[in-house]
Amino acid sequence: MIPLLVDNLNIYTPSVLCEVFSPQEACRIIQKLEFHYTPKHASWLNQVEIELSVLSGQCLERRIPNVEVLSSEIATWESQRNQQKPSVCWGFKIKDARKKMQRLYPII
Repeated sequence: MIPLLVDNLNIYTPSVLCEVFSPQEACRIIQKLEFHYTPKHASWLNQVEIELSVLSGQCLERRIPNVEVLSSEIATWESQRNQQKPSVCWGFKIKDARKKMQRLYPII
């Protein structure tokens, strides 16, 4: 099996393979995949997207002449960013989560 980690969107389903491949080929591929969906309200992919946005704005906002310079620039940025130890403050509070998920976790 090939584990496939995907964000929790309705477009990331096995059925989309049927739109690109023949039914037989789609079934063959689907049998080899193991879908893992990230949580909707605390996706680590959101954190990755945030960091890539920061990287883009702070480090990649200009033309970079070659791969060596790019690697060096990113390594320097990464080192400085790690020293800062940035964090993500989610706006989704426990109270909101309990309200939204009450059908799954009823209050006793």
